[in-house]
Amino acid sequence: MSLQIYNLSQPFHHHMPEWPSTPSVNVTVNKFHAKDGVYQVQWDGIMHRGTHMDAPLHVTENTPSINDYPLWRLCGTGVAVSIPKGKWGVITAEDLESARPEIQEGDIVMINTGFHHKWGDSDEYFAYGCGIYRDGAQWLVDKKVKLVGYGCQANDHPIATKLVDHGLGPSQPHLIEEYKKETGRDPKDDFPDWEAGHKTLMVKGGIPGIENIGGDLDEVTGKRCFFTAFPWRWPGGDGCGVRVLAVIDPDQSFRFENGQ
Repeated sequence: MSLQIYNLSQPFHHHMPEWPSTPSVNVTVNKFHAKDGVYQVQWDGIMHRGTHMDAPLHVTENTPSINDYPLWRLCGTGVAVSIPKGKWGVITAEDLESARPEIQEGDIVMINTGFHHKWGDSDEYFAYGCGIYRDGAQWLVDKKVKLVGYGCQANDHPIATKLVDHGLGPSQPHLIEEYKKETGRDPKDDFPDWEAGHKTLMVKGGIPGIENIGGDLDEVTGKRCFFTAFPWRWPGGDGCGVRVLAVIDPDQSFRFENGQ
């Protein structure tokens, strides 16, 4: 078998980098070998940590939960594309249209912005990161892609979140004046709607969005791959961590059985 399998998930652990909200992920060792003869830990925290998949229910009431994504959306062929971005960069419809390999209808799409190299407990990764907004998300919906993963902090641009004056925010009010000083524009003029990327992609389009893609992303960027990403079977779930894999077969010698 010539399959080459790549990990596209960030590590999950105590003290891991977390999007700026509460509570933190806490891992407590309840039993250990020297004392108990077994090893057992207790995990406490919200679902939206590390490499994870959001459900429409996370951002809009009376919409599908993580259990409601059809299985066909969670695996299949697609592309990992390079769309490098700097501080507060926006993943645009034009970026997606010109990405190579070409994004085709029905693809799974992994977007390499370069920010996975900055993964850390810092403003640089989270508050000053990049992201998509309504227009880019609408392009993906119109293209009828299966699933999207972002090599950056979230399904939305940070200035379209509660970090500034949206929803429950501002939780990072310093960003408002910093954005005005750096761009000469008001953040609410550039990003008037709260999490329009999430709502356009998942609620309007039914397309799963995965945040914090990383790992071996660079090794498959520019390639057409087979991707898998399976969330928990959790009715009512708002999201959960996922292990994301990319698979290629250079020799084209692998086949799935036909079930007979």
